[in-house]
Amino acid sequence: MAAPPEISFNALVVSLATTAAVHLGDVAESTTGQKMPPNLEASGHMLDLLSVLAEKTKGNLTPDEERFLTQVLYELRMRFIDAKKADPGADSIVTP
Repeated sequence: MAAPPEISFNALVVSLATTAAVHLGDVAESTTGQKMPPNLEASGHMLDLLSVLAEKTKGNLTPDEERFLTQVLYELRMRFIDAKKADPGADSIVTP
């Protein structure tokens, strides 16, 4: 029997970031194994959730957790901007 997944702050961040990456079309869906076209609205929502998490946990994270969350948010935001630039119909979607 496999060991249960680690339960930690970083595991939560990875879970949310992976969902954002799936919505950006960067990671294959676990059920189908297929990469889907970017869904900027859904990926933006996940970025918003991560941003709220960062805001609400400010001052309560270890330095490593803070760095990890900051780096994940930065990378996802840059990827979101790239995906938005590649989608001419994405003008109405707000950049997180």
